[in-house]
Parts: sequence; structure tokens; C-alpha cells
Amino acid sequence: MSVSGTYDKYAFEPFAVTVDLAVFTIREGALHVLLVERGEEPYAGRWALPGGFLLPDESAESAAQRELAEETGLADVGGLHLEQVRTYSAPDRDPRMRVVSVAFAALV
Repeated sequence: MSVSGTYDKYAFEPFAVTVDLAVFTIREGALHVLLVERGEEPYAGRWALPGGFLLPDESAESAAQRELAEETGLADVGGLHLEQVRTYSAPDRDPRMRVVSVAFAALV
């Protein structure tokens, strides 16, 4: 808010929103989690949960479905139940910029 009481959108620093997916499955009686090898910096070559940035025209839920399809190559993820688990918002959690991440979990 400005001194006059009107909203000033330029008074706030922009930030990005991402989704992260913890996708679990059971194979031969053991619990497994899906990890992807990061292809870009930061942390290129390291293992991470799949995920990515929200596009301007999508919700967190649709971004999670899109990212899951892109990261796994699955053609139809619409039937999978994604449960929102938590939001991570520490100001310094990503070295690129301020990023707020919405985490989802799925059991496949």
C-alpha cells in the first residue's frame, strides 16, 4: 500500500512460483521415489525431484500435471491424484531469484 492507501504493484519485488513433485511407487515391496538429473544450472548433474516453473496461464495443479508429464514422458497423467503437501517460501532457497515452491505428492 502506498501512503495514500492505493495499491501499488510496483512496491513489491517480483518472484517466481514453481511446483515440485514427490512421486512414490512400490516395487518388489520397497518404496521408491522418482528423481531426475538436473540438466541446467543451478546444480546441473545433481539428482532432484521433478518440477518446474508455473506458466502465466496455469494453476499450480495444472503445472504439476504438466511437469509430471514432461519429466516422465507419460502421455496421460490426468487420472493421477496429486496431493498438495506444503509451500516452501524461504527468501534465499533458490540462488537464481526469489522462488516460492508448491510441493505435491503422488503415489503411482
